[in-house]
Amino acid sequence: MIKAILFDISGVLYIDRQPIAGAVELIKTLRQSSIPMRFVTNTSRSTSQSVFAELTRMGFDIKPEEVFTAPVAIKSLCQAKGYRPFCLIHPDLMPEFSDLDQSRPNAVIVTDAAELFNYQQLNQAFSLLMDGAVLLGIGRNRYFKSAGQLQLDAGPFIQALEYAADVKAQIIGKPDASFFQAAVSSLNVRPDEVLMIGDDVASDVVGAINAGLQACLVRTGKFLPQDEKEAKSANALIADSVVEAVNQAFDLEY
Repeated sequence: MIKAILFDISGVLYIDRQPIAGAVELIKTLRQSSIPMRFVTNTSRSTSQSVFAELTRMGFDIKPEEVFTAPVAIKSLCQAKGYRPFCLIHPDLMPEFSDLDQSRPNAVIVTDAAELFNYQQLNQAFSLLMDGAVLLGIGRNRYFKSAGQLQLDAGPFIQALEYAADVKAQIIGKPDASFFQAAVSSLNVRPDEVLMIGDDVASDVVGAINAGLQACLVRTGKFLPQDEKEAKSANALIADSVVEAVNQAFDLEY
């Protein structure tokens, strides 16, 4: 029985800053029905505060503490381990890490850095790794969808650094099981009572199922038709949209 929901954000609740049809009303109805929710994302172009502000601007009824982002999880790890990171990240995300000591780096953080994925930056990261720095990645996502086009995400660059420096990245974010478990632990339910809804078959769907959750792949956002085979192999649900996905799990009226 489903008792709580984890929502991926971009591609599931909205596309290019426009809410999916019925999504705003859906979250309002779930809120009125007292169904616990968390909004989980590997986004690496926005701080957690920006994610919350953007969702509320679009009309979504959410609370700041319901937003779980991979960058915040990485920052918490750095604070716990005493890591001084070299941040190969998007300029818009830099405020999230501004209060960390970044002198004499002993760690490399890689998120989607867009134009900062240049030779100079990548080579500096490589040099630090060769000197013993640990590699922290936001996720192994291969691509995301923006302005109607698929674009390279952080995953390929993390793998390139792993190969070059002969190291293994610690992934903090989807599809890492610890990320899902952290979100579930705040819901006071068992993992198998939580439904993860996402548009990325590997990070959202298979990752959630491997962490003991249930999952549903939606045919919006970065979804590609060939993803259905992998979703079915993992015994995941498939729905046309987040609204249909929730309707499969709950009998709601809105």
